[in-house]
Amino acid sequence: MNLRLVLLSFCPLLFSCLSSNAQQEQEARLWLTTPDRAAVVALQSTSLHFSSKVGGQPVLTVDDAQHFQTMDGFGFALTGGSAQLLMRMSAAQRAALLKELFTTAGDGIGVSYLRVSIGASDMNERVSSYDDLRAGETDAQMAKFSLGTDRADVIPVLKEILGIRPGIKILGSPWSAPAWMKTNNDVKGGELKPEYYGAFAKYFVKYIEGMRSEGITIDAITVENEPLNPKNTPSMVMWAQEQDTFIAKDLGPAFEKAGIRTKILLYDHNPDVPSYPLSILADPAASKYVDGTAFHLYGGETSVLTQVHDAYPKKNLYMTEQSVTAWPGEGRLGIAEPVSRVMIGATRHWSRSVLLWNLAADPQNGPHTNNGGCTGCSGAITLDGDSVTKNIAYYVVQHFSQFVPPGSVRVASSEMEQLASVAFLTPEGKVVLVVSNTGNFPKPFAVKYHGKFFQTAIPAESVGTYVW
Repeated sequence: MNLRLVLLSFCPLLFSCLSSNAQQEQEARLWLTTPDRAAVVALQSTSLHFSSKVGGQPVLTVDDAQHFQTMDGFGFALTGGSAQLLMRMSAAQRAALLKELFTTAGDGIGVSYLRVSIGASDMNERVSSYDDLRAGETDAQMAKFSLGTDRADVIPVLKEILGIRPGIKILGSPWSAPAWMKTNNDVKGGELKPEYYGAFAKYFVKYIEGMRSEGITIDAITVENEPLNPKNTPSMVMWAQEQDTFIAKDLGPAFEKAGIRTKILLYDHNPDVPSYPLSILADPAASKYVDGTAFHLYGGETSVLTQVHDAYPKKNLYMTEQSVTAWPGEGRLGIAEPVSRVMIGATRHWSRSVLLWNLAADPQNGPHTNNGGCTGCSGAITLDGDSVTKNIAYYVVQHFSQFVPPGSVRVASSEMEQLASVAFLTPEGKVVLVVSNTGNFPKPFAVKYHGKFFQTAIPAESVGTYVW
């Protein structure tokens, strides 16, 4: 009996599985987006066949023997305003939209990670916390804590999403502590009074336990959204030493005492001040409670993330916010630059997630708070009642979320000038390669994988996701 028959006698499916895997390696598929919208995350009809020969094109090599970070997911901020707009939709239309967002069935894009605000963000209709008091009152024991402000929209929407995608990771971030805890007794700016560090730690505990009682698991929290930005409404300044002390002496011990396993992420701001996270990671008293560092990308360079990783390789990195919007009246779909800078940049520099700001807004870029709300923050989708318009951030995320599920591992891929790339190996054994051509002319190239090649090209200012 030959070897093939021996194998088949033990496992009739083995040979077909091996043949299937070999066939997958011989053929790649391309989903393409061009700036003229002729293709928008569109599967191209022509398959790309691997061969042993390569022409004269530059070669982009994918090496899945080199593994980097495991991915937690891709998605958006589900702001209070986003949830409010979703709840204003008819039940049937909302269900259809959420299915498209959170599954990969049909036209689904597979969003796998969400960020919510702990209390209001600047993209809420009005400011509120979970412990708002009259002037002069305090509540250090959190006796009056209530999730009430989220029960009308955020909690119902999260429950509906969890019904569609159980286990989706959720990150919570406060824009401010309750005003009575702060030096200026105001929702905007100010700092956390040292005498209320313990109370703010209890606030986090109550929030996580309260959401858990609603069937909502908060996977991670950041200590403060943009701690160096006092300009939003709401907002709160928290210097590095203050955050260090708060984590080491109050938040970390409070989580430990309550048996809370929610990850603590520090900083949650731009990579232009790397000394902030590095100083806290250097303090063993605080660092022992910290899973890693959260970054935005409104200032500074993504390469800083690798600097932080190299200094503390056992700590994780997350891209928790970046706004990607089109210029007013822009007809072209300017997708190549944000995919290159934000999505590829963050993941090539060790980020386990990329979350864009924010999921939904109305045609006037609302709702938002007054005197410090973002007036120019369009959503990944624009909601006008039941009318849904998909914007650039939707497609930027789709090029990743639809193809790279949680648990995928980033693997090595080479880069060429004006041709950024990142590659992943999925739990199902598929290779996903995302390539962005930021140049103003087409880029032909060859992809090399396991000693085989396929020939391809990306049009000017376009993005392609290859799967094999």
